[in-house]
Amino acid sequence: MVEAKRTAQARRLVITIDGPAGVGKSTVSKCLAGRLHYGYLDTGALYRAIAWKVQQAQLEPSDLAGIELLLSRTSLQLIPEEDGFSIQVDGQPVMQGELRTPVISQLASSIAVLPIVRDWLLPIQQEAGKAGGVVAEGRDMGTRVFPGADCKFFLEADVNVRAKRRQQELAEKGQSVQLNAVRDEMVERDTRDRNRAIDPLRPAPQAIMIETSQESVDDVVGKMMGIIADHL
Repeated sequence: MVEAKRTAQARRLVITIDGPAGVGKSTVSKCLAGRLHYGYLDTGALYRAIAWKVQQAQLEPSDLAGIELLLSRTSLQLIPEEDGFSIQVDGQPVMQGELRTPVISQLASSIAVLPIVRDWLLPIQQEAGKAGGVVAEGRDMGTRVFPGADCKFFLEADVNVRAKRRQQELAEKGQSVQLNAVRDEMVERDTRDRNRAIDPLRPAPQAIMIETSQESVDDVVGKMMGIIADHL
């Protein structure tokens, strides 16, 4: 395992982790990146940042012309940090708390289906992984953003388990949301993500599937480390 870690560092792999909301992608990705001493790229945060910008501009997801004009006047930078990347929009940092509200989550899912948004963000994401040494989390990391990634994973979990996890996550942030409401929002988002015409949520052909419903974070990361070792 130690040897796998050293070799992964030397080769600076690109590792992708895809899957729907609530499967543990963020926690697992951060932990795996920490084990490998890689950067953690939360690409979902980029869509949330654009959603935040759209909300600030008081635009609707259906206003394609307005969003296209907004993007043409927007700059978004990923700033490398010790354990990942921070996001700056128009030269100003965007706080994670501003990006993690239910309203922004819903809006981000709605604008994520728009080709103009996905195409605009694509080169920004690819540039972040250009040098390797990154664990990229999202919904199309292994299919579109990094199709040549060294190792690809796709996480799944029962929707009821996922909803409970997300409710607990929101509760820890001081947001009280009914479990049924969280579950309904997840089902709606899953349907939208899996059925969108552009870059739908699906495993890459080479992706390793991992069911996380009954697995601890350490168990999932341990499996990943073993698979990464086998791919070196």
